[in-house]
Amino acid sequence: MVQSDRWLHLPSSDELPCSDDTPVDNEDQNFIPNFLLFLLEFIWANRNDWFFGVDMGIYHTTGVSPLVPVVPDGFLSLGVARRKDGESRKSYVVWEEDGVVPVLMLEVVSLTPGGEYDTKMTIYAKLGVLYYAIYNPQYWRREQHQPFEIYRLVDGTYELQIGEPYWMPEVGLGIGRSRYTSGAVEREVLYWYNEQGRRYLTPEEQLARYRQRFGELPE
Repeated sequence: MVQSDRWLHLPSSDELPCSDDTPVDNEDQNFIPNFLLFLLEFIWANRNDWFFGVDMGIYHTTGVSPLVPVVPDGFLSLGVARRKDGESRKSYVVWEEDGVVPVLMLEVVSLTPGGEYDTKMTIYAKLGVLYYAIYNPQYWRREQHQPFEIYRLVDGTYELQIGEPYWMPEVGLGIGRSRYTSGAVEREVLYWYNEQGRRYLTPEEQLARYRQRFGELPE
């Protein structure tokens, strides 16, 4: 791996904590990003040039200290290995990823305000994250924002985008809200979409459609 001189004396991922150990205070903060990761494992099953992290520390050199991570609820990086050197990442260390920063950050707003609309937005803009999505289904009135917003970095500043699902050409995916049913439980979640605005189906939905058309799967 090629590293620039400015990164030679920075700590390795083995020396850094994997997260900030801050507990979440609602189920969506874990479920939503993990659901997106689960879908991406099927959508991009044949690709090895992406990584989606959930509640993982991102170490970078654009903040107050390279030892202080930012920990989004979820993030997507392109042009990096799904498994670094064949192993799972403990954290995402930008100087060990050839300087590749995430292309998309996701925050799920909780009961306790976490600076999603100010502090984290400033950090992500300075880091150079192209897209920043904020999902706020419960507390959007409190924040005086919409339940789902996506921002694009333009000349160093985030600009709110219009349209849902929102297509991200640099990513090759769209993102937006829809319903998800598991057993007797129905909830709103975030999904990935294609360029035509069609939602990617879950494996269960694909299986159900196959059975509707062709009957049971062959033995």
